[in-house]
Amino acid sequence: MVAAYKTVFGSIDDYRKGGVECLNDDPKRYVYSNMFEVAANSRPHERIAVARNLDYTIEVCRAEGLSPWMVCAHDEFVVAMDYDVTVHYRKLDDESGIDDSKDGFRTLAGEPAGRAMGRIFLKRGHQALLPEKRAYRFEASRPATLMLQSVSGPETQEKWADICQK
Repeated sequence: MVAAYKTVFGSIDDYRKGGVECLNDDPKRYVYSNMFEVAANSRPHERIAVARNLDYTIEVCRAEGLSPWMVCAHDEFVVAMDYDVTVHYRKLDDESGIDDSKDGFRTLAGEPAGRAMGRIFLKRGHQALLPEKRAYRFEASRPATLMLQSVSGPETQEKWADICQK
């Protein structure tokens, strides 16, 4: 008999909380968090680490309204997980404040000087590159969930005790 499976897509305002069932292993080796729950309980534009893979961090961000400008010394990737999000890009006139030896994104104060590079409109499941040394910001007309691949830095929030279920 073949089991029937139905894919159900979640969102920041409509998700089913899951869990982890360990078979023949120690449950203490696993943690689980739901990215939609993390986004639903976060402040706008706060980036919360939800997973690690070697040097890389998977972060969840609640996009809501217009975010501040951000920049990173290395490439990052963003995926829209539920609702539409626009990513705006700017080539900075002055890149001297970007330290190549520091990991993670940093928030810029105010409006950065530089040429607008355009924008990308993300729908559910769409991915965009956040190129190194280019300023970017997110815009969402309603709260939306973003998943980012980056490298953890000083502005990445780690709330493992709050978000993980064992």
